[in-house]
Amino acid sequence: MSAFVDTSGLLALLDAADAWHARADAVWRRLVEERDLLVTSNYVLLETIAVAQSRLGLAAARAVHDDVVPVLQVLWVDAATHQEAMAALLTAGRRRLSLVDCVSFVLMRKEGLRRAFAFDRHFADQGFELLR
Repeated sequence: MSAFVDTSGLLALLDAADAWHARADAVWRRLVEERDLLVTSNYVLLETIAVAQSRLGLAAARAVHDDVVPVLQVLWVDAATHQEAMAALLTAGRRRLSLVDCVSFVLMRKEGLRRAFAFDRHFADQGFELLR
């Protein structure tokens, strides 16, 4: 099986103080052990590293780069995908919905991905299965 990896899942995995940490750790270990295809975007990686570095320090950013990225297939966002996601964001008109989320939804649909390693309810709102 395959799954999209979101910032919310990665941050829960990295931060032992996160309310979802234990669950994220268990799900992540299962995904890696079962050798599921784990897909993310360069936008998710940018967001994850920026937030992890700000909240948890440079060691957390390094952990993403050294330990997480090697097991991911990274989809690089092109201009057309960015524009499609930006249009979706502006159409939705919701303050808490991010451009990174909208890019994720566009990519998941294009790639036929139905499952997300995420703790962000927006994925469920869009009809995706949350792995948690």
